Amino acid sequence: MKAVKLQTTTLSGTDGPHLLILGGVHGDEFESMAAIRRLRDRVDPDALQGRLTLIPVVNEAAYRRGQRTSEDGLDLARTCPGNPTGSITERIACAVSQKIEEANYLIDLHSGGIAMHCYPLAGYMLHPDTAVLEAQRRMARVFNLPIVWGTSSHLDGRTLSVARDARIPAIYTEWMGGGQCDPQGVTRYMEGCLNVMAELGMIDRPRPVSRIEYFVEDAREHSGHLQLNYPAPFSGFFEPAVRLKDRVKPGDLLGVVTDPLGDRREEVRSVQSGIVLCLRVYNRILEGESAAAVLEG
Repeated sequence: MKAVKLQTTTLSGTDGPHLLILGGVHGDEFESMAAIRRLRDRVDPDALQGRLTLIPVVNEAAYRRGQRTSEDGLDLARTCPGNPTGSITERIACAVSQKIEEANYLIDLHSGGIAMHCYPLAGYMLHPDTAVLEAQRRMARVFNLPIVWGTSSHLDGRTLSVARDARIPAIYTEWMGGGQCDPQGVTRYMEGCLNVMAELGMIDRPRPVSRIEYFVEDAREHSGHLQLNYPAPFSGFFEPAVRLKDRVKPGDLLGVVTDPLGDRREEVRSVQSGIVLCLRVYNRILEGESAAAVLEG
């Protein structure tokens, strides 16, 4: 098995922190890839304090397929720290985990991919080390997306869990999806990364006017695991009954799953009060796949 070599750009300035920014951990999340390429052209190494490492397409095997995962079917965001002699996803996980451990800070940019729309958010793990946790809060706030969300620190297999174990402050982001590359998302992602760089003292940039609408920290065991929310009761056709950011309460209809003829019909109803954070927009759904997620509050 050949070791995976990630396509990486490193910009080095004077002494300062080392920030790693990842895109394309899933092969169908495109805003991150475009934003990192634009960021590379925007940052002037001569004005940089520290080092910036950029990997726009971490999961090239999945990207070539136009799918969330590569041919082995493993989710890279559940496979870290990986295995240097394992399957393609395990080897990519090993390579990106090594990059994370070499950095001082991490930003991992995501979107809803082909299947989902996610209301824009910056998230982080509720790290037990108060210094790491406070750094993550600062990073998430200045990234300046509508939702800031701190969640369980007990979820493993992720880029953020590698950073957690190495005590490296880390955030992830979500922006819409649906298999598109939203130009606004690309711009906001690039600006968010620049905001974090300024917060870390790497560049000079004015602090932006806050766009934050919700700040939520939820320490429950599986908070932050979006794929566990509102699983489809059977494989079929999902028709949403809500939109992103709609406010719902227990019992409200989120959508309906039907069979091809519409003879079998089962409702998916909310068991929470809050706003619709993620919503499936790819109508074919398999049993157990998430139809939606609700941010409580």
